[in-house]
Parts: sequence; C-alpha cells; structure tokens
Amino acid sequence: MRSSRRVKGLPAPPRAGRRAGPPAALLWLLLGSLAGPTACSTRTAVPLTVPSPVPSSVPSPVPRPVPLPVPSPVPLPRSLPPPLRLPQPSAGGLLLLGEVHDNADGHAQRLALLQRWIDQGARPALLMEQFDRELQPAIDRLLADPVAPGDALALHARTEALVALTLTPGTPGTPAGWDWSLYRPVLRLALHNRLRLVAANVSRSDARAVIQQGLAARGFEAAVPPDIAQAQAQEIERSHCGAIDAPMARRMATAQVARDQFMAQQLQAQGADGAVLLAGNGHVRRDVGVPRWLQPAQRARAQVIGFVEPGNAEPGAFDQAIEVPAAARADPCGAMRQR
Repeated sequence: MRSSRRVKGLPAPPRAGRRAGPPAALLWLLLGSLAGPTACSTRTAVPLTVPSPVPSSVPSPVPRPVPLPVPSPVPLPRSLPPPLRLPQPSAGGLLLLGEVHDNADGHAQRLALLQRWIDQGARPALLMEQFDRELQPAIDRLLADPVAPGDALALHARTEALVALTLTPGTPGTPAGWDWSLYRPVLRLALHNRLRLVAANVSRSDARAVIQQGLAARGFEAAVPPDIAQAQAQEIERSHCGAIDAPMARRMATAQVARDQFMAQQLQAQGADGAVLLAGNGHVRRDVGVPRWLQPAQRARAQVIGFVEPGNAEPGAFDQAIEVPAAARADPCGAMRQR
C-alpha cells in the first residue's frame, strides 16, 4: 500500500505567496526530497542482541516458547476503525489504505484494520511505498526462508534486515526519510502471516530522470489526463509553500504520476490472493491517484480508505475516510521561509 516536501498524505500547509523560481541549490534539494518525507523523523535500525551462550558446565533450561512481540512502539488506537466493506479474502480483492506519514494514530488504526482483514482469511500481497522497486530482489531473498511461528528473535532480526535495506548509501544507520517505528509493526504482521512483500515505489534517480526527461524516459505512460496533471501540480505548489513556480511544479508532478502508475502496475500484477497497498493518502486517492491508472476491472473491485486528519477529507477522494486526531508537528513551511 510508501518516504522534504509534504509527500502525499501530509496535511496541506498554509498557503504562501509565490516567489520567483528557486536557486539551483534549492531546486536540487526539492528534487531530492521526492523520495521520502522529512516530516517523519528518522530512526536508526535497532541492532539484534543475541544472548550469550550458556557455559557447558551449566545445564541448559528446558526451552520455552517465545511469545510474539507486541506491535509497539505504535500506540494502540484510541478507537478501532468502524466496520467497513472489506474485499472478500478469496476474490482477489484490492485494498488501498492511505496514511498521513507521521500520524501514529492513523498508523495504529490502519494496522488494526489490516489485522481484521487477515483474521477474515485474507492473505494479500503487501505493497509498501517505503520500499523502492530496486529492492525487490533483496526483499525476496530475505523472505525466501519464512520465520518459524513463535520465533521472536528471528522475527525481530528479519524485520530489522528489511528496514536496513532502506538505509541511505553513505549514511549508515539513517533510514531514507521514513520513521520506521511506525512501520515495523506492519512488517512484523506481514512476516508472521507470511505475506508477500512488494516494493511499490520508484527510486529517487528514476524520479529525477522523469522530471528532466519525461515519463516515457523510464517506461511510463506519457499521456496524463489533464485533471490529474493539474491536481498533482497544484498540490506540489501548495506543499512546497510557494517556493517553486508553476512550470517546475508541473515537471515535479510527473514524478508523482510515475509513482502512481507503478503502484497500479504492481497491484494488477498480483494473483488471486489480492493485494493491499500502503501509501500516502494522496497516492491512494480514487479521483487523481493510483485507482485512475488501474484497468477498469481492477478499479471496480478496489476499495479505497483514507486515514485523514480533521478538515482534510475531500469529496470523491476515498470510498471511506477515517478521521484520526491531528499529529503535533512544527510548521512544515517554516524552514522554507527562512531560506
């Protein structure tokens, strides 16, 4: 269903007056930010501590089952999502679940909803915006040997290995823009239930190539409906607090379109078990996001649920919008205004 500007899914910042086009340094900063949100704090991967071996002179205790870890540090939701019309587990359903990237309440409620669908018998492929498509071979290698039920140490180690795949080259220990404390619980859920994990994002280098050379340069559909192009460009302008002009916003919007197209391709590639996409609210929007790039048959059976903060549910964007309390955060435009 992943990773600066307010990536799709963050609340709209206050409007600011436009300025002339940005200097080169700011421009490259903005282009580089397309791959992940900086509104989310970054966390270092937690190393696995292996217990010291028991000395041979001391008899080993009888092994006892190790319980699965509680899905913390994501807090329990204040209230579970209301009953929803979820896809039939055996009908190859598609479930698109949005997020506000740094809203812990929304993450917890979405996790509860996904758990509910799994409890009903669903075993969908799990598509995550947080993983770039180049990581798929490494993900497949990690998942080739399933974690044994009840093996909490192996579950923890495998979760951390997946997180480590996203580390930014040259900056060891720094995940690329995502607050993984909010995503580890869903990784544990996927590993425990042996769900296929699918990388659903395009890389930063691909996004730059699309902005500079066009969608066709990376094999994407270049014919973008005008309403999608306009909506994406307007959101880019607004999310960057007036720091970029309209022509640059239109070019940057093509990177968002590329992401939506790739997510749609990955959803359609899954089999009869269906799929769930975890991505920002802007990506899963039915009117201008991923569903617009699905084939009619897949679009008809897709269910789109947004997890939105108060005042951010737009008519026609979601089949259902679940309102979550607003997260406390600094003014996202403050840093840009000081430049």
